[in-house]
Amino acid sequence: MKRIIVLMLTLGCLSLSCTDKDDDVNEVNIRIKNVSNLTFDQVQVGEAETLHMNISPDDYSEYLIYDIAYRYAYIQITTGAETYTLQPIDFVGETALPIGFYTYELDVTEEGNVNLNFVID
Repeated sequence: MKRIIVLMLTLGCLSLSCTDKDDDVNEVNIRIKNVSNLTFDQVQVGEAETLHMNISPDDYSEYLIYDIAYRYAYIQITTGAETYTLQPIDFVGETALPIGFYTYELDVTEEGNVNLNFVID
């Protein structure tokens, strides 16, 4: 009987010590994954002043905090002397993202178009 009680207490303590990365989050966090074959020198998301910097192909940026964000956004990518832009027409019917962690997977096509794939982390 003592073994069962000790086992239950041990399991209870272990479950309390485990945390998820978004347990203490109170902001929208977005990072960029570069799925193109270009190196992104700078990526601007929306009207935010902070920039995601130096993202190699198949690499991720650090998470940046956003006051408000959506499943898609205005994106401006600078790579070398080239600038590529994704310009949404409007956000009618879109709801702002809830607090959490998200990834915008970005690709630049041969035609120079920016494709965005939204991922919930």
